[in-house]
Amino acid sequence: MYYTVYTRLARSAGAIVVSVYLRRAPEHRLPAACDDGYAALLWLRSLAQGKVEPEPWLGENADFSRVFLIGDSSGGNIVHQVAARSGNDDLKPVKVAGAIPIHPGFVRKERSKSEQEQPQSPFLTLDMVDKFLNLALPIGSTKDHPITCPMGDGVVPKIQNLNLPPYLFCVADCDLIKDTEMEFYEAMKKAGKDVELLLNSGVGHSFYLNKIAFDNDPTTAKETEKLFTGIIEFIKKH
Repeated sequence: MYYTVYTRLARSAGAIVVSVYLRRAPEHRLPAACDDGYAALLWLRSLAQGKVEPEPWLGENADFSRVFLIGDSSGGNIVHQVAARSGNDDLKPVKVAGAIPIHPGFVRKERSKSEQEQPQSPFLTLDMVDKFLNLALPIGSTKDHPITCPMGDGVVPKIQNLNLPPYLFCVADCDLIKDTEMEFYEAMKKAGKDVELLLNSGVGHSFYLNKIAFDNDPTTAKETEKLFTGIIEFIKKH
């Protein structure tokens, strides 16, 4: 499912995609997956510095000064966590040039209006949200945890105190969790961060993964093209 999407992105953007191995919940609860994402970034730094066994193809073709973090749904949460951590470390010669959270799993303990009113889809239902986060969050935590609700009042450090790269923040207007995603976007804007919104119309959570819909539904095909074009333009711009 993801191979098709990211081979297309790599080809269209002229980019190299490094797929990160993430430990899975419930055996490895959060922040394990975020730690794994950041470990991959540190591996890239070690590779660029010649401190680990070389990957000739990657070493010869990759521009380590233009690394983009990209992930969808729960992967969007990981993108934000890795981006936030990267601002505290010297990663030279690696530079995080941008972050692209797509439909990130930003939620609150209380149901949002969109969760109550938007149609559920094969890629996201309320039952999935509740069950997956119950399996992934640390024991005793609620959806107000900083990884799932980084715009929450009790989160430390607050967004305005983070050293973040430019963001392309991708939202689908029929997503169940659109309202809380937009809360994060508004918090980023209020904090004066470099954030650009890419809004897809008439589609829901992770719509571009549905190959059958892409092949047969004009709206899905059109909005997928819009999403990919926006991502490619963002990469080229930064």
